[in-house]
Amino acid sequence: MMELNSLRQFLVVARLEHLSRAAEELHIAQPSLSRTIARLESELGVPLFDRSGRLRLNDTGKLFRDHVERALGELDAGRRAVAEATSEGLGSVRLASETFLTLTGPLAAYKRAHPSIEIELHWSPADDMARRLRAQDVDLCVASQPIQAEGLEAMKLFDEPVGVGMPLDHPLAGRTSVTIEELADQPFVTARRGHWLRHLLDRLFATRNLTPRIVCESDEHSAIADLISAGLGIGLIPAFAARLSITPAPVAWMPVDSPDCRRTLTLYWGADSHLSTAARLMRTTITSWTWTTGEPEAE
Repeated sequence: MMELNSLRQFLVVARLEHLSRAAEELHIAQPSLSRTIARLESELGVPLFDRSGRLRLNDTGKLFRDHVERALGELDAGRRAVAEATSEGLGSVRLASETFLTLTGPLAAYKRAHPSIEIELHWSPADDMARRLRAQDVDLCVASQPIQAEGLEAMKLFDEPVGVGMPLDHPLAGRTSVTIEELADQPFVTARRGHWLRHLLDRLFATRNLTPRIVCESDEHSAIADLISAGLGIGLIPAFAARLSITPAPVAWMPVDSPDCRRTLTLYWGADSHLSTAARLMRTTITSWTWTTGEPEAE
């Protein structure tokens, strides 16, 4: 009979596709983890991983992973529902996003209105959000790029242009707009792969058979404007950040003359998930926020 702990260990190995890193994350010995995976495969009667060269989750393993994620997610949701029903509190809420700079306003308003609710924030690339929602690993996700997956509900929050930020003394700084082709030889400061800003930059250049010249990839997304201001390069900056001074460093911002240089911020949740009271309140706070002024909508 499969043990819950074995299934949780399998999910870590499936995510990392690397036994030693999975063992390190789980704080267990690698031989013990190898035996756990071998027992699971023996019980199922099929291999879950391809072991020719680097460890890879095979098609059977992916099928099993999806069912395990849903099963453990339902179990966790049941525990959370019981805890909420038997306590006087409103529970907790788990929110994932590619960036939290955009969400500081509604998050602050939510915390002021519900100070006793625990908020868990998880950074997540958009590619991983559908899986995390189906597994009920998180309650809500906010993505700056579309998530193409079944079993999700969505509400668009806003759509906006993404412009280019550059040092104030940059030769292009006096322009009213700029094309992607004019930026082809410019040094770019951007986020690492997985972040929506990097995805947009790569897509804009790829559709024109160009490759951006990236001189800095930053994990500290709030530092991108500072690095641009310091003269290290130029970079994409959404209009929201420029308008509300989320990026306070002195940079020139201008529109990009391209209809596909935009982002659409969307809130997602599982269509069949049981949302706690705390999660429903968070959903209401985010969807009722007036993004142009940074205030909740008047009732």
